[in-house]
Amino acid sequence: MTEKLMSVHEVVKLTGITARTLHYYDEIGLLKPTEVTETGYRMYGDAALSRLQNILLFRELQFPLKEIKVILDSPDFDQSEAIAQQIRLLELQYKHIGKLIDFARKMQKKGVTKMNFEVFDRSEIETYEEEVKARWGNTGAYREYRQKTAVRNEDNYSKLASELLNLFSELGALKHFPPDAGEVQEKISFLQKFITENYYTCTNEILSGLREMYVCDERFQKNIDRAGGAGTADFVSQAIAVYCGKENM
Repeated sequence: MTEKLMSVHEVVKLTGITARTLHYYDEIGLLKPTEVTETGYRMYGDAALSRLQNILLFRELQFPLKEIKVILDSPDFDQSEAIAQQIRLLELQYKHIGKLIDFARKMQKKGVTKMNFEVFDRSEIETYEEEVKARWGNTGAYREYRQKTAVRNEDNYSKLASELLNLFSELGALKHFPPDAGEVQEKISFLQKFITENYYTCTNEILSGLREMYVCDERFQKNIDRAGGAGTADFVSQAIAVYCGKENM
């Protein structure tokens, strides 16, 4: 049975997006039409429409087009896993909006009695977004991590987590040194090797990504600061920046 293809006009009518948007998605390689007729008309089949649905869901979740392309072009991309991630993000958005509505209603009834900015905190949403990007952005590292953790029992996992926290504790003890000090840089090198040996190959690019996560992800920052003292996460981040800069020279 021949697949029924839809024209740009039909896709626009079905989805509500503009023809210009479809053309732009084609230009940047995000969504290619299933075929282009001899007269130049773009036609879209089921696979293209399924991809468009994923694009629109990720756009609704405020993902940049470049990152959506990385996710959808991943060789490991799994439709059911992506949908589960989208649902989780939508649930977090729903919870966040609910808090904002409650806050606005209280302001409407009672006025502003005290300043409260916690209700605007999106860190939980942003943290999960980073996990989604990491899942599809570094598929090789993620696959290696899954392979190593598959053969690891709970005791080994706890032991490695404890050893990693000890590393951050040792780095915290070096905070009185500048981030580019030899002792600090040697410890960062050891951290990179530890991650490679026990989790996944930690390239400088991945280490730089972890550097940002250590200070931007509240969960990581709290755990690292708990291990090494206040300011350790920021110190480690600075030291990694120096280390990766030197390695790229």
